Amino acid sequence: MLDETPKRFDRIVAILIQLQSKKIVKAQELADLFDCSLRTIYRDIRTLEASGVPIYSEAGVGYALMEGYRLPPVMFTREEVSSFIAAEKLMQKFTDPSLGTHYASAMYKLKSVLRSGDKDYLSNIESRVVMQTAEPLFNDNSPNTLAVLFEGIAEKKQILLTYKTYERDETTQRNLEPVGVFHDNNNWYFLGYCHLRKDYRQFRTDRIQGIKKTDLDFTIEHDSLETYLTKTETCPTTKVRILVDKKIVRYLSTERKYHGFISEKEVDGQIEMTFMCRDIESGFPRWFLMFGDYATIVEPEILKTKVLNLIERNKKRLS
Repeated sequence: MLDETPKRFDRIVAILIQLQSKKIVKAQELADLFDCSLRTIYRDIRTLEASGVPIYSEAGVGYALMEGYRLPPVMFTREEVSSFIAAEKLMQKFTDPSLGTHYASAMYKLKSVLRSGDKDYLSNIESRVVMQTAEPLFNDNSPNTLAVLFEGIAEKKQILLTYKTYERDETTQRNLEPVGVFHDNNNWYFLGYCHLRKDYRQFRTDRIQGIKKTDLDFTIEHDSLETYLTKTETCPTTKVRILVDKKIVRYLSTERKYHGFISEKEVDGQIEMTFMCRDIESGFPRWFLMFGDYATIVEPEILKTKVLNLIERNKKRLS
């Protein structure tokens, strides 16, 4: 019993922090989080209530703290303090100015509760960590894109978007219901329901020329972002197999997923990669040329033709 007491104490404190950080917490969520039974969670909740923590519950909904109740400042470990540096540097470089300013303000408040020794520890690391971005993530005409998107998602309000596509040198305006924001391949994207196209569309933040929240409510109850990102698109594909030298395979691991990568296996000292390619006409041939001197096309023959055509066109431009 004595061996279990520290574990139970840590779990009860962690449950209190969960209640502090969320509006409603379900008992099953807590049981899954702490890998214990529902009976254990019920017992811990009763312990918190007995110690004076004002918790109210509703059958089938969950637990919540009474409005106005707040925890005293939480003490952080050295490892947690170190993580703040990476988070702060990432926010400075990979979010828009508005969110960056809000996060900086939050960091000042967070640092104010650190012990003196931890403040020195933090200060010694801050100037030694630098984050760099390769390309601008937001257009100069729309610097606070993420902040507006977050507000629209949280308040379920439509946004008015001015967008410039990659293919056309023109801008369009459309009303959208933002579903979610994600970062992929060094760029920020958001997915939203487009009232112009009557369907879900994906947009890249650096191509947004203007964005503002409207007073129009959402017209649809949207699923989670992951639901739409994991849907399989029903578009034609072509099976591609290539042999690649082992020494460069690791350099292709990031990009290959964008070209329909399926599997890989070792064949005669090389790596055979299989793809179900959606763009055999241009996208895959151009990507292949980046490492073509270390690779061989097994199939299809049309891919060899497309690559050769690109090489011939380049030769003419260089002659």
